[in-house]
Amino acid sequence: MSKQYCIFSAQYYPHVGGVERYTLYLSRKLIEAGNKVTIVTSNTGSLSGDEVQDNIQIYRLPCYDLLHGRYPVFKKNQEFKRVEKLLREQQYDFVIINTRFYLHSLYGAKFAKSRGIPAIVIEHGTSHLSVNNKLFDTVGGWYEHFLTFLLKKYCKNYYGVSEACCEWSGHFHIKSKGTLYNAVEIEEFQKILGESQIDYRKKYMIPEGSRVISFTGRLIPEKGIRQLVSAVKAINLSRIENKQLPVYLVIAGDGPLYQEIQKISDSYTIMTGQIDFEHIVKLLDASDIFCLPSDSEGFPTSVLEAVACKCFVITTYQGGARELLINEEYGIIMKDNTTELIQENLEKVLENDTYRLRAEEKSYERLVQYFTWNATAKKVMQIAEKMNGEKE
Repeated sequence: MSKQYCIFSAQYYPHVGGVERYTLYLSRKLIEAGNKVTIVTSNTGSLSGDEVQDNIQIYRLPCYDLLHGRYPVFKKNQEFKRVEKLLREQQYDFVIINTRFYLHSLYGAKFAKSRGIPAIVIEHGTSHLSVNNKLFDTVGGWYEHFLTFLLKKYCKNYYGVSEACCEWSGHFHIKSKGTLYNAVEIEEFQKILGESQIDYRKKYMIPEGSRVISFTGRLIPEKGIRQLVSAVKAINLSRIENKQLPVYLVIAGDGPLYQEIQKISDSYTIMTGQIDFEHIVKLLDASDIFCLPSDSEGFPTSVLEAVACKCFVITTYQGGARELLINEEYGIIMKDNTTELIQENLEKVLENDTYRLRAEEKSYERLVQYFTWNATAKKVMQIAEKMNGEKE
């Protein structure tokens, strides 16, 4: 039976990130199954407050752009009231709240409870939001606990995009009801890999036989990008001294650290800026290793994308990647993200093609079996059906 879903997500396209992709792909699958979807998100610029994209109704509430866009805060002006009125005129069967610590999350939970609509919150993180300032991070942690305390008054049903996210919810005395895995659309990757003419090795004149390491994501401290750049520089110093081909590091993304990374990189580091999905897929296809040495993750979409392109993954113990890369036969999960440990693991893989290729195949097989949007959307619809039945 078709339903009207309303998804509250503080961030959505054109802002690009893991939560945004999760929201988009889940919405597409729900629509494919005959449902209707509305997304309620932020408007920190001059975008339309009310539009339809990909058969998805989008309402954008005006917001102030705090922390370089990482934490939008409602701007309750006339446009806010206009969009809010449009939202309240609609009828919904189920509310999904993406992430727990935004004001949008509390707004969505209040909206659902006030109208008697079943709702769930999906946790996407495994640590407090950080701006790498001790005072702000401490105050931010207190604020997050307070906001979560309020949120729990309006919504009792919590899930995570990984088991790691469910464990993190326990930090706020939340007992999660299960996982709604982050996922990928394998057919989309196959189509791009089969049809796109983009060639990153040719574009940047990377010599035949040279290994390529890639990173995709926001250039912020908690992604470990500084340590990755330093590790690759150290590897290249050694390789050039031993008359070996250098290793190329391709960094796709933008963020506050962009200029700093440019300054500390060597001549074998390529910075593309933010690129679209087709370019990401072709970059990963051209790469031998994908490295994401993060301090904090939920279940990084970038890891799933790398595995979908049969790219060897090195990442950290933070978040849900360990649920895909269950041991070293599938990839490498580091316990820390020090420069030395990143360098050690990169060198281990660079020197062993047999191991790298075998791990790429094993991780790809596991991805196809367990981490698809069809599986996640099916589970969401089952939850919606059950909770609507309980309501009746």
